Amino acid sequence: MIQQVTSGIKISVETNFEGTFYKNYKIHFAFGYKITIENQSKDSVQLTSRFWSIKDALNNTEIVQGEGVIGQKPVLKPGESHTYNSGCLLTAPFGAMSGHYNMINFTTSKKFKVIIPSFKLSAPFALN
Repeated sequence: MIQQVTSGIKISVETNFEGTFYKNYKIHFAFGYKITIENQSKDSVQLTSRFWSIKDALNNTEIVQGEGVIGQKPVLKPGESHTYNSGCLLTAPFGAMSGHYNMINFTTSKKFKVIIPSFKLSAPFALN
């Protein structure tokens, strides 16, 4: 598990390989990830948007950004957490993801970024 704390918000990431399939005559490697966002600060916060950089071993990069996560903009009071599952497709059996969440602190009304630590994606059959 990969973990990082930014401004009192702890991000934990777990990954798993889901399998391979063909799409548009190309093989794709499917990966799932589970993210837990834990508010360790003394203020209530809300996740408003996300930014991802997804890279594979073939040097392809995909940028994904948008509002919330999986259709939600969770509000976290001190001590609360939010967990969600998502996934991505790569055209190589190895890759990595990194990014950040944009959040707002309800006490100060300030917007801030929470770093999502870089995490690796790898198909177990491709490892030595």
